[in-house]
Amino acid sequence: MRIDKYLWCTRYYKTRNQATEACKKGQVQVNGQVAKPSREVFPSDEIRLRKNQIDYQLTVLEIPESRVGAKIVGLYRNDTTPEEALQHQEIQRMAQSYYRKKGTGRPTKKDRRNIDDYLDGGD
Repeated sequence: MRIDKYLWCTRYYKTRNQATEACKKGQVQVNGQVAKPSREVFPSDEIRLRKNQIDYQLTVLEIPESRVGAKIVGLYRNDTTPEEALQHQEIQRMAQSYYRKKGTGRPTKKDRRNIDDYLDGGD
């Protein structure tokens, strides 16, 4: 099976086109070599891919016939991604939402007055 189709079947990418683009950009490696989208994948191959600033590592266990459900993806691959990589993403997500929750918009009039008071020294 082609590497782009395998990554789509195992739900690493939402569309096959996204998987193909990732391969073209050099974000996918098979057994330590940058893989073109047409590279064939076999059981026991080691795949490394970079997606959303995380370096995923996985081992191919079997080749699926077509796209599989999220519950049975574990039958076709063994995810060996280090925990530090996943924790790093969680820390980034929390740091971005620390000051203001997403979707709250611009500061209110009261927020602006509080900011002005703080900057002026609390007069």
